[in-house]
Amino acid sequence: MSEPSWIFEPDDPALQLVQAIQRETETERFDLTLILGSGWGDAACFGPPVAVFPYGEWPCFATGQVAGHAGRLSIVEFNSWRILVFAGRFHCYQGLTPFQAALPVRIAAALACSRLLLTCATGGVNPDYRPGDFMLVDDHLNLMGDNPLRGLAGDVFIDLAKTYRHDLYELLLHSATALDLTLHRGVLAALSGPTYETPAEVRMLATLGADVVSMSTVPEAIMGRALGQSIAAIAFVANLAGGSASSLLTHADVLDCSVRHSGASAALIKRLVTLWHDTEKNSSR
Repeated sequence: MSEPSWIFEPDDPALQLVQAIQRETETERFDLTLILGSGWGDAACFGPPVAVFPYGEWPCFATGQVAGHAGRLSIVEFNSWRILVFAGRFHCYQGLTPFQAALPVRIAAALACSRLLLTCATGGVNPDYRPGDFMLVDDHLNLMGDNPLRGLAGDVFIDLAKTYRHDLYELLLHSATALDLTLHRGVLAALSGPTYETPAEVRMLATLGADVVSMSTVPEAIMGRALGQSIAAIAFVANLAGGSASSLLTHADVLDCSVRHSGASAALIKRLVTLWHDTEKNSSR
């Protein structure tokens, strides 16, 4: 799929970053983009980075990182793949449009990266989910009131019926027991935030079929799909959705739960990336 003309304006400062990455790594084509959600750590699970680009040094990135997001782009190598790891995502509740929030996906497309792995911290809507569980995103509900493709020229009528890589999920589910974690498959709902959901909203989400609720991920998934990328997404259940627990929710509690399960999240990412790599290597034989 060719890169659409709207991905960047001719003078977009993100193009300077793209050129710097190509120059420093001597690479024009990357294999996978990983976007880390709240509390998902950084690229340490893949070993030392080849290069690091702190967000604060590049004007294309929004200022003011949310707590739990490191704020850097690392280039790592794993299983012969060169991976773009965005440790720190962008959210609409920061005052960004969905198009702006999906900047890492557009940068990845400019670097000829065709695979996208999204992670996020979520609230559990499904009564069978508990904090510390993980969920493979089968589908999503875009309840953010906006779309990253709104207002763009060209063919933006994208079919989202096959957004996520269900075939990889089947393989990963067989590994969940060995990884000693609880892994579900389900539907992610995205609201704009930054407030947590009201109890009435949680009941609505359950009625609509959501299993977890997030303030991110969907803009990036839609953008990735529009750019022809192959997409997988993993949600971490950091808390019970608003009104479901005995105490009020705080961002600090979400981060604390994520950090306590950082070993499991790192193992899950590495296992999925390994399966992805091996599956595509075998299919090319």
